[in-house]
Amino acid sequence: MTSFVRLEVSDGIGTVRLDRPPMNALNIAVQEQLREAAREATARDDVRAVVLYGGEKVFAAGADIKEMAGMGYPEMTARAGALSSAFDAVARIPKPVVAAITGWALGGGCELALTADWRVAAEDAKLGQPEITLGIIPGAGGTQRLARLVGPARAKDLIMSGRFVPAAEALAMGLVDRVVPAADVYEAALDLVRPYVNGPALALRAAKQAVDGGLEMDLASGLAWESQLFAALFATDDKAEGMTAFVEKRKPSFKGR
Repeated sequence: MTSFVRLEVSDGIGTVRLDRPPMNALNIAVQEQLREAAREATARDDVRAVVLYGGEKVFAAGADIKEMAGMGYPEMTARAGALSSAFDAVARIPKPVVAAITGWALGGGCELALTADWRVAAEDAKLGQPEITLGIIPGAGGTQRLARLVGPARAKDLIMSGRFVPAAEALAMGLVDRVVPAADVYEAALDLVRPYVNGPALALRAAKQAVDGGLEMDLASGLAWESQLFAALFATDDKAEGMTAFVEKRKPSFKGR
């Protein structure tokens, strides 16, 4: 099978690199390779943070419509769950994750960006969920993650209109977190997650689990979930090191244990 997704690791940061020219269309092969890259990034101790990156020209311009056009209800019923779970595997990487967005992040590309903890976009980037123009809706988390990120009214606007959102508007509505010149996107993404490379890995994982898991619960359940994760960290070496360093007035040296 042709490799369209690879994990490149340097200095504690793993870059999940999409490479299916010209537009990084997310066909079934790409979806499954994203799942495998997410699993590898999760498992590797030398990966402490992750960047999702499609290259200098485009993040991902959506699903492979030619592949989907031949599918009917029976075929997509069998495939839809796997599509969603592939993207969910990226969302559940228990480490800080940032999407570095150049060019287009449309449809499945926008949904992939939504799986990250943060999004850095080029000044000329455009994001959107144009599935409605094909007579369908987002099917890889777009209706759910987008609404949780920007609110239901804005999410309905983007999903029901199918319009493309320029980077400045995406920043204003909270769809992206930083906008930089196109040539600086990848470096800006690295800069965003680099501070976490030497951080307390187990506490960072717990923080992500607490926020993401809590959003799916009522307040009382979320507080109980937080308490459980909070208490568990008192069994870690990093907790002991962090508090000892504080008392001794020095910088902590975390080991991720």
